[in-house]
Amino acid sequence: MKKITIALAAVVAACATPAFAEAPSGVRTEVLVGWDRVSLDLNDLGLGTYSEDGVGFGLALGYDIPTTGNVAFGVDAEVSDSSTKYVYDDGVDRAVISTGRDLYVGARVTAAVNPKLNLYGKVGYTNARIKGELNGFKDGENGDGVRLGLGAQLGLGGNSYGLLEYRYSNYESNFSRNQVLAGVGLRF
Repeated sequence: MKKITIALAAVVAACATPAFAEAPSGVRTEVLVGWDRVSLDLNDLGLGTYSEDGVGFGLALGYDIPTTGNVAFGVDAEVSDSSTKYVYDDGVDRAVISTGRDLYVGARVTAAVNPKLNLYGKVGYTNARIKGELNGFKDGENGDGVRLGLGAQLGLGGNSYGLLEYRYSNYESNFSRNQVLAGVGLRF
């Protein structure tokens, strides 16, 4: 958490950049794909901590409102999913825990560092589906949580940009996830 706070402070510090870096504005859409690591902490039950890696992917929509200088405040919405799955099979019992859809809505602050590079920090509400199966019996629940993220956008020409983002989400029931996603986006 301390590292994320320091990184968010760095984004805000970027606001002192020369005026030639213009704040982003308007509607943006993004396609995302990357690394997804899901962790389930069952130490309270004496069962340890389990983590698995997979591929995360999703679609995002946002809107940025420029302020004075090179800073913009915005809102984000995202729908994503993941291939992350944990399988336990001892020949007698088979258990599978997998992730399902993840919905996110939040706020963000973006600082234009130069005409091509933007840095941003975000925070918001996330709700992920967790699915489980034990010997053929299936069940699933939704977990509410908080997401923190840091990212960079690099202009590719015209209204398009590439992005790289790290995010941490903490849900109910000792369930969390770390992700590093890359993507492409368009501003309208």
